[in-house]
Amino acid sequence: MSLFLDTSGLYAFMIRSEKDHANVTRAFRTAVESGRVLRTTNYIVLEMVALLQNRIGLEPVRDLVETVLPLVEIHWVSESLHQAAMARLLRSDRRRLSLVDCVSFEFMLAQGIRDTLALDPHFADEGFRLVPSPATRR
Repeated sequence: MSLFLDTSGLYAFMIRSEKDHANVTRAFRTAVESGRVLRTTNYIVLEMVALLQNRIGLEPVRDLVETVLPLVEIHWVSESLHQAAMARLLRSDRRRLSLVDCVSFEFMLAQGIRDTLALDPHFADEGFRLVPSPATRR
């Protein structure tokens, strides 16, 4: 079973000062140790690199590229996936929902992925299961 990696989960995993770092790290390690396939899109990678570089610098970008991403299957977003996500975004008519999130939703649906390492409640709103679950993050 695959686990989709969202920016919110990856960021909490990589940055120790994040509130949910311990829970997300435990969930990430459990997924790796149990042999779950970790998957994400190049849009998430792009978003993570920009976020890390802007907030902290290039050292965590190097850590992401050299340590984390080798464990992850990265799906390159096709034109059709991008267009489906853009249509979802415009249909949703929600200002705070991002195109990157919509790409993630469309990708997960197409691949039959139900679980995501994420803290973003938009995933739960769309019917996906957050890992770690909000109940375990107290």
